Amino acid sequence: MGDQVQENLSKKSVRSIDELPGVSQNILTKLQEAGYPTIESIAIASAQDLSVAAGIPLTTAQKIIKEARESLDIKFKTALEIKKERLTVKKITTSSQALDGLLGGGIETRTMTEFFGEYGTGKTQICHQISVNVQLPPEKGGLNGKAVYIDTEGTFRWERIEAMAKGQGLDPEQVMNNIYFIRAVNSDHQMAIVDELQEKIVEDPSIKLIVVDSVMAQFRADYTGRENLAARQQKLNKHLHQLTKLAEMYDIAVVITNQVMARPDMFYGDPTTAVGGHTLYHVPGIRLQVKRSRGNKRIARMIDAPHLPEGEVVFEITEEGVRDSQE
Repeated sequence: MGDQVQENLSKKSVRSIDELPGVSQNILTKLQEAGYPTIESIAIASAQDLSVAAGIPLTTAQKIIKEARESLDIKFKTALEIKKERLTVKKITTSSQALDGLLGGGIETRTMTEFFGEYGTGKTQICHQISVNVQLPPEKGGLNGKAVYIDTEGTFRWERIEAMAKGQGLDPEQVMNNIYFIRAVNSDHQMAIVDELQEKIVEDPSIKLIVVDSVMAQFRADYTGRENLAARQQKLNKHLHQLTKLAEMYDIAVVITNQVMARPDMFYGDPTTAVGGHTLYHVPGIRLQVKRSRGNKRIARMIDAPHLPEGEVVFEITEEGVRDSQE
């Protein structure tokens, strides 16, 4: 029993790949050169991918992955252990108490949250706001963290970041310096950015938020026509799981926005639906629809979340950012 406890303790103390037991320096070098520089990157890899990328036997790859997963405590857990883990999930405020309430307290870490809606409904404004708010201290609804903002449609505006920072009483230049921005020019570039993000997160562990605004735009542009639909969905599914793995492994909040399209078969109710098909219906942990209302008011409706009730709230987009409705 004592030996088993000691073995478990030694495994949990492993924090870098050069501490993995039974892995030679030659293999370590191959793994790093192949794009697997961390325990987390190895733990979430498939044995086949690791074997091919690093040029090592499949059985060796399987053993290395097993060691990495055990060191990260990826194993069967009781429901009580899961409950205790869920209680440690962190939240980022949206600056609207009503919207935070709908989200169960704010934007969650270790989860992908999707906001979808028509153009001009406030999706990008929410993304700007949480990119500012993640920098707040925990007692004010932040994580003392930085944000990565992947812009696929050219909608990022530093002017809005500046106004929202001032609205929170923060130094605008410091806030902007804590947001890593990149423009994705096509779907392959978008996926490559997320691939490279793992290394950036290791370099800068203060990154606590990843925003993709919007997730589908480049995929729709690159894969037109029904004959390309299967290929598009396959790549989209891989991309979404890239993001989900980062959220889970590094305790990061991932927020994506999405477009909508008209459904000609809908005769009653809302005729719009999020683009992306069933792939996007199932991967995000939390899905909200955002709609325009009168003036600056917006309506957010909870569409899907396994742990949250359905409902809708009203919030406003003001000069200073996202706020509660005054009516």
